[in-house]
Amino acid sequence: MNKLIFIALAGLALPSLQGCATAFIGGAAAGTAVALDRRTAGVFVGDQEIELRAAHRLTEAFPQKNVSIAATSFNRQVLLTGQAPDEASRARASEIVKAVPDVRTVFNELAISGITSLTSSGNDASLTAQVKTRLLRDERVPGTKIKVKTESGIVYLMGLVTQSEADVATEITSMTAGVTKVVKLFEIIN
Repeated sequence: MNKLIFIALAGLALPSLQGCATAFIGGAAAGTAVALDRRTAGVFVGDQEIELRAAHRLTEAFPQKNVSIAATSFNRQVLLTGQAPDEASRARASEIVKAVPDVRTVFNELAISGITSLTSSGNDASLTAQVKTRLLRDERVPGTKIKVKTESGIVYLMGLVTQSEADVATEITSMTAGVTKVVKLFEIIN
């Protein structure tokens, strides 16, 4: 019910905004995403806020060019992916993100290495799209309810899913060409 109220209010507020059609289309897309999600509208928006705050704090803490960190939040659990130059930087990134309001857990999957190439990043983006497409096409799994993040061929899966949905999503992902490893960060629901 909360999601419907949120969508209705967003629909009423958007036409009164001064600006371009992009704001309306973006708002409609966000409303659709909230409606298809198992998280409440508040948690959905909170996850977006966590990602923005984490990115801002990490950029301030690591202004040098030898660090590349992405923070992905789902149900207030944050996945850190990318590269850090040393263990101290890796640990510091976790502490910075843990201090963001409403963060429940941090999964630190940062690699200690140099920053990956644009080619590698492009391959990861392509792999994420392939996995997401395969999940959306399979009726046994709620593809719209699973967040997919890829880093160096490793695919991370996040979402609120049943055990059988988690198993199917993991199988589909592991059978996708180019995936080197699947890391399940699901929260299992009944």
